[in-house]
Amino acid sequence: MPVLHIYKSEPDEITKKLAEALSEGEAVEVKLYEGNVDYEDLVKKIFECDKIFCWW
Repeated sequence: MPVLHIYKSEPDEITKKLAEALSEGEAVEVKLYEGNVDYEDLVKKIFECDKIFCWW
């Protein structure tokens, strides 16, 4: 079951550990804070993943 993590800002150590615990295996990460985001690809990933977590 793929899990999508969307990060608006760079995650700290606690956020990284929580994301890892919630992933249950396969995880996909999108880092909005790095810029140059392919939003078409992001929407595709949203529909492909079973769970989505947005991190501020």
